[in-house]
Amino acid sequence: MQDLGIDVLFKGTNGIRLLEGLWVSLRISLIAVLISLPFGILIGILMTKKHPAIRIFTRLYLEIVRIMPQMVLLFIVFFGSTRIFGWDLDAEVAAIIVFSFWGTAEMGDLVRGALISIPKHQYESAWALGLTKGQTYISVVIPQTLRRLIPLSINLITRMIKTTSLVMMIGVVEVLKVGQQIIEANRTASPNAAFGVYAVVFLLYFAACWPIGRLAKHLERKWAVA
Repeated sequence: MQDLGIDVLFKGTNGIRLLEGLWVSLRISLIAVLISLPFGILIGILMTKKHPAIRIFTRLYLEIVRIMPQMVLLFIVFFGSTRIFGWDLDAEVAAIIVFSFWGTAEMGDLVRGALISIPKHQYESAWALGLTKGQTYISVVIPQTLRRLIPLSINLITRMIKTTSLVMMIGVVEVLKVGQQIIEANRTASPNAAFGVYAVVFLLYFAACWPIGRLAKHLERKWAVA
């Protein structure tokens, strides 16, 4: 135990602090996902439109999110906006804004891909049966779109959870930041603390993301044969 540096986790409330830090990461991710879902669906629908202005806007938005590193976006929102607009922005709120901005674009692209993956003959068959455009979407398009979209959306959640490690750079005390604090506080008494603490942080991320990933795989297999 001593050689691996895991002993520091049993000192005081260090173990509980790590769990609290994990909850901060999960909370930021879940709030961002809840915001991204409705806006992402809207953006995804807009991405399928052929109007030039809409196509340029959605493409530009998606490219900005894909090209710009999340850390740069965090710095722009948290440090840049506070100086320009003079407001007192909480670091966690800034993180939620950035992850929602990123998640909306990613979700929008997933929705777009799911919508355009529906074969054209599905629409034609529904119309040939006398269904209206609205009935076609409700009875044919939306159910198939959801089957394609839900597993991909679940995978996006795991990506968000893992990427929340970046928010420590703007002062959010999440699980990785707590781990660093524990290591610094025990550098002399337990020089191997870094190995033990980061190993536990890895296990915490794994415990949070693995069930979500398995759920996505299960749904993909289930609906592939349905």
